[in-house]
Amino acid sequence: MQAFRKAVEANDHDAIEALLADDVVFTSPVVFKPYPGKAITAAILRGVTRVFEDFHYVREINDAGGRDHALVFAARVGDRDLTGCDFLHVNDEGLIDEFTVMVRPLSAAQALQVAMAEQFDRIAQEAAGAR
Repeated sequence: MQAFRKAVEANDHDAIEALLADDVVFTSPVVFKPYPGKAITAAILRGVTRVFEDFHYVREINDAGGRDHALVFAARVGDRDLTGCDFLHVNDEGLIDEFTVMVRPLSAAQALQVAMAEQFDRIAQEAAGAR
């Protein structure tokens, strides 16, 4: 999923959003309930870029069929280093329809949860169209 990786690395939120299917489902590493829909997923991803420091992808794994991708990343939240993975699935149109994130270690996931909770009012406003 080179287009997505390049968009993230360029911090190009319009390009990221263009790669999301309208019915994408985002599964957070720190919240139990998945978030359905393009608007909320795009807003969460914008929030993540405000929280992560020194974010960079370190590895990309793709299935032979081209529908499933794993992008391993490293970042920092406050004083916590983390390693994570974006698991992406694309639909027949080549758009991301499943987006699952996992992070480790637990202390970094907890720091991420706190930082994202502080962003969530802004995220909800952005998802509603009030950027």
